[in-house]
Amino acid sequence: MYFLRSNKATAAIVLKSDSKAIAFEKGKIMPTPLEWDTASPKLPKQPPLVIGEIRGVLPYSGHRNPMSLSSVAKRISMTIATRATKGQPKLYHFESAAEMATALDCLRSPRLFGLEVQLPPFPYKLPSGRWQDHYMDEVITFDDGFRRAVFVRNEESLKKPQTREEIAAIREALPLEIADDMVVVNGNQYTKVWRDNLRRVWKALQRPDPDVDSYVLDRVNNSNFWLLRELIANCDLPKSEVYQSTLRLIGRDQIKANWRCVFDYTSRIRRVS
Repeated sequence: MYFLRSNKATAAIVLKSDSKAIAFEKGKIMPTPLEWDTASPKLPKQPPLVIGEIRGVLPYSGHRNPMSLSSVAKRISMTIATRATKGQPKLYHFESAAEMATALDCLRSPRLFGLEVQLPPFPYKLPSGRWQDHYMDEVITFDDGFRRAVFVRNEESLKKPQTREEIAAIREALPLEIADDMVVVNGNQYTKVWRDNLRRVWKALQRPDPDVDSYVLDRVNNSNFWLLRELIANCDLPKSEVYQSTLRLIGRDQIKANWRCVFDYTSRIRRVS
């Protein structure tokens, strides 16, 4: 603990420990090296966080639990309902904020039927000849049964030759039991603002209101506006209802907006031509 004492005669900083206190009078130099250990203690590696049963929520079904501690990635858990779960919320674990954003971006599509994360491992052969297992980050199932695997990495990693070789090997070894094809997503495109906008849009899509959306879309196509607040002024509805409806229309690509800017009343929005 640190204490600062000051008066007309002296100003001292007292470094207090369990065994002793050292006072340095004004004008004296603190001795080096320091007399206490500033190194962080080494702690044993903690197991991944396990979330227990949640009433009314389907349990996590991934084959790997990514909820371990990380000083770099943000682990995220959330509940999502899809047609595959018959509208019942299901627990999902995402290894990074980029994986969560990719999933929410896919959930905007009306064609999406189901979402899976951390699929069963499958072996693939590296150019070095070494075999390795891979857990696919996400698999999206469309309403026609087509399954698309999603490989999410940051931009710096995607620029490395060894990463490109790894992706090619994974694509070649991808079993049809897991997915029909694979796409690669640059996680850097999902900035914090973009991720926040996706969360706002996703929450708005959970509260559908077709009548309000139809009215607002009519005002979009038959009135003049530049900003979201100007569209709101053209509508005979409460401001909050028009705002939520606008988020849903943006999420369904019926209104254009800049995802890199916060969706707010001063946002520039455009009709889809």
